[in-house]
Amino acid sequence: MRAFLQFTQRHPWMTNVTIYGSLFASADIVQQRLSKGPNEPLDWRQTAKVGVVGFCFHANFNFFWLRFIERTFPGSAARNVVRKVACDQLMAAPITISAFYTGLSLLDGDEDVFKNLKEKFLPTYKTGVLCWTVFQTINFSIIPPVIRTAYIGVCAFLWTTFLCYIRNRDIDQVTARFFQALPVIGSKMTHEAQEEKEEQKK
Repeated sequence: MRAFLQFTQRHPWMTNVTIYGSLFASADIVQQRLSKGPNEPLDWRQTAKVGVVGFCFHANFNFFWLRFIERTFPGSAARNVVRKVACDQLMAAPITISAFYTGLSLLDGDEDVFKNLKEKFLPTYKTGVLCWTVFQTINFSIIPPVIRTAYIGVCAFLWTTFLCYIRNRDIDQVTARFFQALPVIGSKMTHEAQEEKEEQKK
């Protein structure tokens, strides 16, 4: 781990962008594998397109954005963490979501490159605020600045898997199921916690 941090400190852009872009492309592979049957081949051209968008835009954007926001609100004090998370969701999130949908539509040669964006931006953004508020609070609170783009790449791996999944599906149905699942997950976790307490009392 120490050797990795030392290498990252010497080559921050190369390390962070490579990790982020690789995870971005890998997310499409995972999404395809989960969506397709066991004998269906992967669409490597689609994965390459996702990788191009990830390497060329998202990785670089996040690298310089995170540096900018850290210089603007330095440190991990609670007030600055809240400011950084708010700025990230109000400014960076709309840009990255728009780049994802329009970038892939351009590479696909769609006649209307803004069609997916217009249909899916708002539901995607609302879901993203829920996820990324948690991801970025952790990021700005405890992750060293030198590896923040790499950390965001790990989070983006999960997020991009979701984006690739919903890109060719009914966004309203997918997000409705997602939000409906949250109370179930929460109640299950609460029930398990109560059971653990009862066992400890015994």
